[in-house]
Order: sequence, then C-alpha cells, then structure tokens
Amino acid sequence: MTSRHTAIDIELPGMHLTGSVDHTPIASSLLALLPLTLQFTDFGAQEKIGRLPAALRISGAPRSSNAPAATIAYYQPAQSLVLYYEDVGTFPGIMPVGWLDEVTGLREITSDFTATIRRAT
Repeated sequence: MTSRHTAIDIELPGMHLTGSVDHTPIASSLLALLPLTLQFTDFGAQEKIGRLPAALRISGAPRSSNAPAATIAYYQPAQSLVLYYEDVGTFPGIMPVGWLDEVTGLREITSDFTATIRRAT
C-alpha cells in the first residue's frame, strides 16, 4: 500500500514544524522544489506567506478554496506558499497542498522569518 501524502519538516529560527503534502500534481510540483528556503511574512494576522522561486503546476487544482487553520496552500496570484494559522474563508487562488501538524508556534511569531522546508527523513 502506498502513502497518500509526503511528510515534510519546516525549520524556523528556534522552532521545528512538521506537516504533510498531498499527492496531487500541484503538491508534486512543490515537492520538486525541496529543499527550499523562503522568507515569510505575516498577512492579515491569519497566515504566513513566502514567495516561491517558481510557479507551481496548477493542473487539476481548484481555482478557489477555503483554508482552515493548519492548511498549507499555494496562493497562485502571488506565486506564494502560505501557512495558515487561522481559518480563512473561500478565496480565488487558494490551492491547498497539505497541512501542518501544529500551528501554535506560527501564531506567536510577530516578525518576518526565514524557514527551510524539506522532505522529512
């Protein structure tokens, strides 16, 4: 039996987050970029957003979605990876790719930060 997701690690200053990415074309496109170091900033007191170095392949991805807390998503209009720590309503351009196991630490970060995302070993 094959797994329906790939585990990832996200290293932030003084913090380690874990999560999983689905096996979809858009998520596979993200996985192909890993390991990846991004600069994240807070947006709207609900999410951390980091611009990707390349657009992801969005074939078959929904053109809009909601994003509950702990969602990892691609926000296509800004070519960015988003880590949601609060629930967000449905918006065009949100394309979920996976989820975080825990978001409490993200809520506590008040400044921009650099994080490295890689497949879990």
